Amino acid sequence: MGDWWKQWLINLGQSGSLLLKTLDIALVLALTYMILVIISERRTLWMVRGFIVLMLASALSNSLGLPLLNFVLEKLVIGCAVAMAVALQSEFRRFLEQLGRGEFRSLFLPSNRTVPKSDSVIDEIVDAVKELSKNRIGALLILETSGPIDERDFSVPGVKLNAEVSKELIQTIFQPKTLLHDGATMIRGSRIVASGIILPLSGRTASRQLGTRHRAAMGITERVENCICVVVSEETGSISLAERGILNRPLTLTKLKDCLEARLSPTVDREAVAPGLLSLVRQIRSKALALISRLLGLPSTASRDKK
Repeated sequence: MGDWWKQWLINLGQSGSLLLKTLDIALVLALTYMILVIISERRTLWMVRGFIVLMLASALSNSLGLPLLNFVLEKLVIGCAVAMAVALQSEFRRFLEQLGRGEFRSLFLPSNRTVPKSDSVIDEIVDAVKELSKNRIGALLILETSGPIDERDFSVPGVKLNAEVSKELIQTIFQPKTLLHDGATMIRGSRIVASGIILPLSGRTASRQLGTRHRAAMGITERVENCICVVVSEETGSISLAERGILNRPLTLTKLKDCLEARLSPTVDREAVAPGLLSLVRQIRSKALALISRLLGLPSTASRDKK
């Protein structure tokens, strides 16, 4: 009888240790999944994957008893974490804001926002820019690329419109005698969200040929990474595109269309990684439950189903 209790306690201690390890792995996978949901651009995902590989290598070196390698890898992990916090400040800020609001469910749900299609919305934008450039009418368009922009990044949010994108509406907004022409217009998916938006200006030293619109486009793309700006100069009619604080100018209409298609196409900028990770978590969970049932001497799910 005493041997049976002793063996039961040993099995209980082993299963408890296994449960803690399983919980540890599950929490790490859940945190990784949330980060991948928040960050959905392909070039950013590769950086996150590299960071995860470094963390796994550090944990493995620690378990294998390699102190020097573990020391070097730990320093690399800390340095990479600081670098990612600077490079992905907008994504981390959105992640922390959702945590602070208690929106835990939204952290596990990939964004279902539709991305502009190159054969409709982009054509409307290019046609509008063509007419504005030909008539030398200044314009500033903000286009979201991978996620919604927080309005707190704007100096003045502007006037809500929520209208379908069309070249006629874009041209009308930027006519000099309209009330909303002297600001930026934001486009989300296939909708014009707002107009008359006042943007923060870039603090970089720029050419004297660049006006307020160009500095505003550089300023918002410096602050927010998930957007690009199209600028039409009022003086020369030249077309520019700002991304990550860098201004690409002058652009032809063909080059502008190519740039918009490359940045707004769902097959180029977005990659469905989070759902695959979720299925991996489910597989790990099922195998962990089967292992725990075997250690405790309980019938497995498959054997119960056969019965």
